[in-house]
Amino acid sequence: MEMISFGSIFSIIYLVLTLSIIIVIVMDNRNPVRTLAWILVLLFLPLLGLILYFAFGRNIRRKRRLSQFVPGLINPEILHQLMEAEPAKIKPEQATKLQLFENVSDALPLDASHCEIFTVGDDMLQSLLSAMENATNHIHVQFYIFEEDAIGNIVKDVLIKKAREGVKVRVIYDHVGCWSVKHEFYEEMEREGVEIYPFRKVYFPFFTSRVNFRNHRKIVVIDGRIGFVGGMNLALRYFRKDKGQFWRDSHLRLEGRAVYGLQYTFLSDWMFVSQQQVRSVNFFPELPANNGLLCQIVHSEPSNTWENIMMGFMQLILQAKQYCYIQTPYFLPTDCMLKAMQTAALSGVDVRLMIPGHSDSILPHLGSQSYLEDVLRAGVRVYVYKEDFLHAKTLVCDDEVATVGSTNMDFRSFEHNFEVNAFIYNSDFAKRSREIYVNDMQTCYELTLEKWEKRSVWKRIAESFVRLLSPLL
Repeated sequence: MEMISFGSIFSIIYLVLTLSIIIVIVMDNRNPVRTLAWILVLLFLPLLGLILYFAFGRNIRRKRRLSQFVPGLINPEILHQLMEAEPAKIKPEQATKLQLFENVSDALPLDASHCEIFTVGDDMLQSLLSAMENATNHIHVQFYIFEEDAIGNIVKDVLIKKAREGVKVRVIYDHVGCWSVKHEFYEEMEREGVEIYPFRKVYFPFFTSRVNFRNHRKIVVIDGRIGFVGGMNLALRYFRKDKGQFWRDSHLRLEGRAVYGLQYTFLSDWMFVSQQQVRSVNFFPELPANNGLLCQIVHSEPSNTWENIMMGFMQLILQAKQYCYIQTPYFLPTDCMLKAMQTAALSGVDVRLMIPGHSDSILPHLGSQSYLEDVLRAGVRVYVYKEDFLHAKTLVCDDEVATVGSTNMDFRSFEHNFEVNAFIYNSDFAKRSREIYVNDMQTCYELTLEKWEKRSVWKRIAESFVRLLSPLL
């Protein structure tokens, strides 16, 4: 009897494994576009497709929320109790927007005594360092990237100084986002009394499913009274030209009871990474109500039942009556988000999309460009930021509501990352956000459908192929 060759055995095993994975993907009932994308990868990239699937494709949505593995996680009822005495005043036209986030994210409407938006890194850094210097009880810091460069070292030195003074300093950094940073950088802070943990530590970041589920949040909370949230990381490129490029981003400083939402989000992540039950009345100090500015801090996680922030974006776009202005560094919209933008524009709403002219990542940039014709045909006005790299993630509608945070308009932010956004329901703040957007338009050129249709055939082909993989980017 002729012996079966090793190559034949390997081929049979490979075929069975590939078909089994395809069945698992189909039975998982994901988005059909994502399902087809993975099937194409597995069929047309032999062996490499399997590696990519095990690295990035396995779905954790059916698992319990990661934070539920931590005993004694903060109960959202603590926020309800804090708000019962002096509830925030809600206008009738705000009710449905607020109710959505209460239902899908336990995000209560919280009032803020102060809200300032930064578009220049130096201004944000100066405000951040000043607030840290004045801290008396605790400083909570969480960034996707906490780089070992001039900016990172300035912040590190302040945190060490405050820890020596007896202020409790806690830091979370994303292990993949900070993969290139030497461990000694963080160990120095730890030796000086700063409590510091990486989020979901990995050892082979390019060959693990953990790469897919990163903590992309940027949060700072000081004494439970002052908070920062937005898109800026602690890295030089957000504050100075680095390697010839500057990253234009947006960040918020909040004061008042709106900070409770940032504190709640940080402490939930802290209990997960540290496995510590942290309880202190100082985390949520009693603050007077201030009904001039209403805010919701909305966080999303890859294992949530609902895609919280994406649903919020869709609601704002579809409920807009006059205008909706969007900034995002990566435009890889889900089908429902794309339809929301098209529906609003075709209904006569002035929908504008601002994207960078060049990006820090080639494939997402090509994928983004493949969607531009879809929105241009519907009447969305597209502006391309010419200078440096536009990294801001903002949305403002009808001089009524605006949002700033860490969420990009792409599959990864909506479905894979841990994100956080502040939704501000205030006319003055919305008008300020619109002014910033209009000012940024001076640094853009408007892309027309006629001009876009003239791009080369080869560019169209490249965009279309990358678009097939857009749910995976």
